[in-house]
Amino acid sequence: MTDEPLVLGIETSCDETGVGIVRGTTLLADAIASSVDEHARFGGVVPEVASRAHLEAMVPTIDRALKEAGVSAKDLDGIAVTAGPGLAGALLVGVSAAKAYAYALGKPLYGVNHLASHICVDQLEHGPLPEPTMALLVSGGHSSLLLSEDITSDVRPMGATIDDAAGEAFDKIARVLNLGFPGGPVIDRYAKEGDPAAIAFPRGLTGPRDPAYDFSFSGLKTAVARWIEAKRAAGEEVPVRDVAASFQEAVVDVLTRKAVRACKDEGVDHLMIGGGVAANSRLRALAQERCEAAGIRLRVPRPKLCTDNGAMVAALGAEMVARNRAASSWDLSADSSLPVTDPHVPGHDHDHVHEVSKENLYS
Repeated sequence: MTDEPLVLGIETSCDETGVGIVRGTTLLADAIASSVDEHARFGGVVPEVASRAHLEAMVPTIDRALKEAGVSAKDLDGIAVTAGPGLAGALLVGVSAAKAYAYALGKPLYGVNHLASHICVDQLEHGPLPEPTMALLVSGGHSSLLLSEDITSDVRPMGATIDDAAGEAFDKIARVLNLGFPGGPVIDRYAKEGDPAAIAFPRGLTGPRDPAYDFSFSGLKTAVARWIEAKRAAGEEVPVRDVAASFQEAVVDVLTRKAVRACKDEGVDHLMIGGGVAANSRLRALAQERCEAAGIRLRVPRPKLCTDNGAMVAALGAEMVARNRAASSWDLSADSSLPVTDPHVPGHDHDHVHEVSKENLYS
């Protein structure tokens, strides 16, 4: 094993087939096949459609990543794959593919956590993660505050959404405004031309007796939808740009306020923001402003690394190899509700894939 492990990562938790190749903390390839266009006409992700798309895209995307990285599959030091959380059927495609490649190559297999991977990907942009690091993960399925003492073994949940995730709220408001799917990028674009103070939308769970680190966007989503419906019922034109800007401001205000508070309360001087919503320009700007005021260093990967991708899985897999974490067993299964407290799924002592010794079956 080299000092800089060469690891291939497979991500299939939702609608992106991502394959990344990492050497240590250096990104060599980040190949993605997206099925988002196939879901757009339904206004959201259809699990069965996503699973089929992963199945069709898997081998070509892996081949493309290997070619982009300029490496051979036999040179890999390990195969990492998202074992959960995510859509069960979609995860199963990735886990099955990873097992097949690992077995054929005689390489160790690492089933890793999707959320922990979103944190670890920042190493590819800004170098090794400080320990501890506070992470704010915001996407279509998750809005979480996590404290990472060791990204391979110790990730502690501080708070999470109790209803809609931030990205889910963006999608739903975009649908009400007839802006299409996915909602995050288009609302961000419209908001740049609107007034964030035009409409006073509510900030959920920000009262003195509310949970300090939990999030709630369902009430905000309902308030925005009702405001739009009232305008339309009165025959008035809906100021789409002002609605987008005011809604977006309500979301990022709560996210950044709670994240900075968690850092202060825990004495952590680094905040990492990841997940698809981390690509939002206003979230980045407000987080930077509030972190600077609080003396906290902000780390946010470039937008392409914020959305679901194979590079983040490979990054966590490489860290597992570098720290000699136990590989997963051949009976690794997809777990749609894998808790973030399990950054990876180790195998039994007698069944580590590290112990596989056979001729390379891959050609």
